[in-house]
Amino acid sequence: MATPTKERATNYPGIYEYDVRKTPKDKGIRYRVVYRTLAGKQTSKSGFKTLGAAKSFQAETETKKATGEYIAPSAARTRISEIAPDWLKEKRATTAETNYTPLEASWRNHVQERWSGVRVGDVDQEDVKNWIVDMRLAAQQRAEAKGEPDDNAGATVIIRAYGVLAGILDMAVERGLLPKNLARGKQVSKIMPRKIRKKHIYLTAEDVGRLSKEADVHGHGLLVLMLAYCGTRWGEAIALRVSDIDLTRKRLLITKTVTEETGFKVGPTKGRENREVPVPGFVLDLLRDRMEGLKADALVFPNLEDASEYLRRSKTQDGWFTGAVKGAKVQRITPHDLRHTCASLAISAGANVLVLSKMLGHKDPSVTLNDYADLFNTDLNNIAEAMHNKYAAATRCGNVADQAAGTSLAA
Repeated sequence: MATPTKERATNYPGIYEYDVRKTPKDKGIRYRVVYRTLAGKQTSKSGFKTLGAAKSFQAETETKKATGEYIAPSAARTRISEIAPDWLKEKRATTAETNYTPLEASWRNHVQERWSGVRVGDVDQEDVKNWIVDMRLAAQQRAEAKGEPDDNAGATVIIRAYGVLAGILDMAVERGLLPKNLARGKQVSKIMPRKIRKKHIYLTAEDVGRLSKEADVHGHGLLVLMLAYCGTRWGEAIALRVSDIDLTRKRLLITKTVTEETGFKVGPTKGRENREVPVPGFVLDLLRDRMEGLKADALVFPNLEDASEYLRRSKTQDGWFTGAVKGAKVQRITPHDLRHTCASLAISAGANVLVLSKMLGHKDPSVTLNDYADLFNTDLNNIAEAMHNKYAAATRCGNVADQAAGTSLAA
């Protein structure tokens, strides 16, 4: 039974001394700190070998309570596997299927085995760093085995897996289970791989024309034109129905997308926002012909063998899209690369970043600038030249230049 120290004659709260000696010769004195949680509930921590250590813990606990950093010991014992389902559920409700599916797969394949049984209070930055380093080394070894050495191998997979773990711990902080997410920090950032963005491929209008002609052999020429001149994502294009096309206003109404895993699944757009996309007249004329005689709910780009089914993505080397690319003799591209081509063609036609951002469905124009910085860099020269031609004569710049030239001659 605990015996109060001389400093603490009161029963509660305080520091208590207790004896764990097995024999009279043992010096098994320990101290127990009894205190109240923020909710007023009595709790304690025992096992301190010195009175000083007990006092230090007591003072630290009271400071954390005063500053709002206190977390009950029982809360920190919550395991990551207990929070992960709620985190995934929240992601499923707030992100598009195309974003959620990779997150769920990352948890199942890369995070669960290592972290599911770990208590949130036991996660420290060093463990997270070691986990990331192990994944990087494994990815590098796989790359070397393929004859493709790469110190940055597996960047996408590793960054996503880390994001899942850090996100779950963020939820633990939100729920008051942790005072701080130790998985986040500069030390972890330093050893993360760098995700190198793949260089965009841009086709010219002439390239698109040849590709469309080759694809038309398989009945998909109009689809190629729409992807290249409207910039929709593949899933958005095949989800279009006749009622989504406003011939009068020359607009596509993008409200949903179709994902293709084991089967087709219809869901909201990637940004979870509806948008209107302008359609060039020559594409609109072809769409008008395509829709003639179709009902409002008919798919515009259906499976050619069954008009009630969605069109499957052309993925194989002998698929219609790959065949069209070879026949048109253009750079090797995927259907998604036509979205990048649309950005290039639109900027060349004079579209500004705000309009292009709305057209492509980016939530913020900064995303468009980051994705297509190379295209806008070219426009910087055009802007400087246009401003010179329009304003040089009306400013002092010309006079200063003349004066400088005169001075040089006089010298």
